[in-house]
Amino acid sequence: MNKTLEIFLGILTAMGGFVEIGELTFMMNAGSQFHYRLLWVVALGVVGIMVYGEIAGRVAAVRGQAVFNVVRERAGMRLGLLTLVSATLVCLLTCAAEIGAIALVWELLSGWPYRALLLLAMVFLLLVIWFLPFKAIERVFGLFGLLMVVFIVVAWKMHPDWLQAAGGLVPSLPPGPTDKQLLYGYYAVALISSVMLPYETYFYASGAIEDHWTPRDINLNRVIVIVGFALGGLLAAALMIIGNQFLGPRHIEAGLPGTAALAAASQFGRAGLWLAIGGMFFAFAGAAIETAMCSAYDIAQFFGWPWGKFRKPRNAPRFALAWMIVLVLATLLVLTGVDPIQVVEYSIVFSVVILPLTYFPLMAISRDPDVMGVHVNGPIANTLGWLYFVLITIAAVAAIPLLVLTHGGQG
Repeated sequence: MNKTLEIFLGILTAMGGFVEIGELTFMMNAGSQFHYRLLWVVALGVVGIMVYGEIAGRVAAVRGQAVFNVVRERAGMRLGLLTLVSATLVCLLTCAAEIGAIALVWELLSGWPYRALLLLAMVFLLLVIWFLPFKAIERVFGLFGLLMVVFIVVAWKMHPDWLQAAGGLVPSLPPGPTDKQLLYGYYAVALISSVMLPYETYFYASGAIEDHWTPRDINLNRVIVIVGFALGGLLAAALMIIGNQFLGPRHIEAGLPGTAALAAASQFGRAGLWLAIGGMFFAFAGAAIETAMCSAYDIAQFFGWPWGKFRKPRNAPRFALAWMIVLVLATLLVLTGVDPIQVVEYSIVFSVVILPLTYFPLMAISRDPDVMGVHVNGPIANTLGWLYFVLITIAAVAAIPLLVLTHGGQG
């Protein structure tokens, strides 16, 4: 493939796969409750996922190792196994929430029973992963997820106060009682996690190996993570603006995908509704596929099993069985009747708890000249990498107490 076209498609795919149900929900509710006061967290998180993604992609290109190869090598078997179990559980929760969100989108369109649509979503995802090659999965769901760009246009059409929005890039506590400020802290931690979801990096690094990256692709890696994630961050910021402009004045909570679609319809009528629904479907389905495959990637990499979509299932049977089991378990979880929005809130909070466990081994190997040679971290990557490690460690420590003190974000 022409290198320019590959870069262009990589950027669009990164942007199209940036937002999933958790990020959509938290961004819109943060805008509704705190106006633009949390935009600084979006900017901070976007730079963080650029740093984390660039390091993971570079290690994959140079060493041919994905994240959990590195975790096993640098963290050891015991701590590595704890990290693997934690990451797998978070992926399972996230996958369950995405499957529930797909069913909610289909229910909005068809009026069919929700539980039947959950089973249909599971079958659809199983067939997609089984039959489509990795590149097709990546491109189809990433590129069609770009229909979510309608939310950027919607935010623009709502004519926000851009000066006030710019002020949100400077951290400031909201006025009011301690409960309100605790809720602000909870949302700050959750938004950092939603932007820096660890599964995105696991999938990205594994995808680099699926695509047979070499050290010659390091510049491609940098362009994709910087431009693609920056555009994805713009989409996330647009959702927060819509939350402030549309949900806040109407006292609506973004608890269902239909709420976001209603915001698009308010500006573009039926066309906006269909674009929003289409974008959400591909974004949620893409996230469900990524989390199911991530679980299989992580387990296979840690234990040294053959893995990869480039292998036929009979040549990597444990890898194929792993992602199928995750999809089935995730579907069973939401079939119990648990609210997928509540599931995603817990998955987002627990995601930030495990971030330091995978971040530290990547920092350790990427700064080791004996391993990375001339592709070792430079001063910028080293400085930003360790600063973000400290930041996510603080967020990880604060996450569970804030979850408890705010009653799961209810204030």
